[in-house]
Amino acid sequence: MNSVDHSTSEPRAGRVTIVDIARHVGVSKSTVSLVLAGSSLVHTETRAKVQQAIEDLGYVYNRGAASLRSSHSSILGMVINDLANPFFTELAIGIERACQNGDFIPFIANTGENVERQTQVMRSMREHGAAGLVICPAVHSDPREIAALTEGLPVVFAMRRLDGGRGSVVVPDNRAGALAAVRHLIALGHRRIAFLGGLPGMIVGEERIAGYRDALKEAGIAFDRSLVVEGLPNREGGRESVHTILKLKTPPTAALCFNDVVAIGAIHGLQAAGRDVGKDFAIIGFDDIDEAKHMSPALSSVAADGRGLGETAARLLMQQIKSGHYEDEIRIGDARLIVRASCGGSKQ
Repeated sequence: MNSVDHSTSEPRAGRVTIVDIARHVGVSKSTVSLVLAGSSLVHTETRAKVQQAIEDLGYVYNRGAASLRSSHSSILGMVINDLANPFFTELAIGIERACQNGDFIPFIANTGENVERQTQVMRSMREHGAAGLVICPAVHSDPREIAALTEGLPVVFAMRRLDGGRGSVVVPDNRAGALAAVRHLIALGHRRIAFLGGLPGMIVGEERIAGYRDALKEAGIAFDRSLVVEGLPNREGGRESVHTILKLKTPPTAALCFNDVVAIGAIHGLQAAGRDVGKDFAIIGFDDIDEAKHMSPALSSVAADGRGLGETAARLLMQQIKSGHYEDEIRIGDARLIVRASCGGSKQ
């Protein structure tokens, strides 16, 4: 009969623990815990090995003790889509500020708008015992995948909501903010107004475009699809959108941008093309990041209060964790137009 040497993997004498199971299989303690909790996050083959080890070693799961331990951890996960965008940095600061002197420690991860990285980050936070997550989902996120990754956890989506996804939502009033911005441009005399930036399927963009269209309809201006130029929500996207609109037979004289970084890219693109922003062309951004008021010309923007939204998201999540009630809620913050030099005067 063949013998197998388990000297490095067999448990010590006495009661078998999760650590013993993990050592026997060659996985982390967190992975064993996920299997015991019935999580779908563990690969099928790994789950089968862990379950076989549990049976072979005679591990007895103390569910009462596990429930006591997992009433909630002190980790609050922050999954941020793009910390290169100063607005999301402000949002993260707001989340961290809400956690100060409290019961929770925020753990932050930047996904860089990469869905695969987002999945890795969420799995890791789950394995390390995050009690809940504040998520700014990456572009092209799948609501079903996020729902599977966060099953059983309270979740708050900040700034970006997902169509059909579960979880609470904290967002600015995108539609009202865009409406106010375009109303202002129309009051200055502009009739050819573009909307620049944002990718198809982004609910934030859809809401802001809806406000843009509301203002046009209110003023009796026909909607022109060629004036809505989609693109990456960053500076490069803004510069590229300018190239597109300047090639039109009748170019616009003003634009509302998806966010401030798109607006900054658009300003650079217009200046490179010899346009005098604030005189030849009016620009309004969205978010009102700190850089907006230091631009030349200073950028008009719809203020969304990133820090305030971050604080609201974190407080809502902590409240749900402590209460154990994870009912979805929607919190909509103000969106206020801040007028600066990039709008210029009236355009005849």
